[in-house]
Amino acid sequence: MKKGINIWSFPGETSIAEAIAIAKDAGFEGIELSLNENGPLSLESSAREIEDIRKLAEDKGIALTSLASGLYWSYSMTSANAANREKAQDIVKKQLETAAILGVDTILVIPGAVGVDFIPDSEVVPYDKAYDLALEAITKLAGSAEAAGVSIGIENVWNKFLLSPLEMRQFIDATGSSYVGAYFDVGNVVYAGYPEHWIRILNKRIKKVHFKDYRRESGGLSGFVDLLAGDVNYPEVVKALAEVGYDDYVIGEMIPPYTHHGKQIIYNTSASMSAILGRN
Repeated sequence: MKKGINIWSFPGETSIAEAIAIAKDAGFEGIELSLNENGPLSLESSAREIEDIRKLAEDKGIALTSLASGLYWSYSMTSANAANREKAQDIVKKQLETAAILGVDTILVIPGAVGVDFIPDSEVVPYDKAYDLALEAITKLAGSAEAAGVSIGIENVWNKFLLSPLEMRQFIDATGSSYVGAYFDVGNVVYAGYPEHWIRILNKRIKKVHFKDYRRESGGLSGFVDLLAGDVNYPEVVKALAEVGYDDYVIGEMIPPYTHHGKQIIYNTSASMSAILGRN
């Protein structure tokens, strides 16, 4: 497995060029960028601008692992508002197009939400309705994914939806497409389960993996801690990934950021990931 780092792990003012340089210096083999609403890599970006970012990474000798997006917290495929649902699907299409230009094989997608506790006044959608809307949308988008040659990786997040590995597996299989799989986040399931169970159940459906850690006794968002400081059984996680034949990137997504000397989290994460992967 190869080491990657998500751009959300960097201090907020860090440019793409700076993040790439820091990631390379810290020993990462790849970096995961994010599609934003505006900015240098966004819904507004032209093909030429996206190609320039790909060339920047190539020139620095670092791979682009995948393409994330935080826009699905604002635009949801399960919203009661049809315009909101359509916007979310348009974002997936732009993300797929952007990923193809960048040369990455997977995008991170949040398929919707039943509710989101950390977003004030978040819309609450009946679970069965959310499931039907999300499945309809992702099944339809699978054709766009296949055309782009890029997989849709559905991430397990705190959206009160797809709450077990059995349900996630069922949802993925129901789309009927090999271009739909799981973007598995190790730390996001610790509050209610065991990541090694998810890995073995999702198996070959796993397209990409996020590494982070979580301390159950803390609870809430404050439970997220540095790698190896929480309750993730990383030896068992690595064993499970090996069992299912996963040998792609594992990508650190570190939250919350450090209050001071923010880029130090990148170097600490790289060292911890080397230990986890047995490179020390």
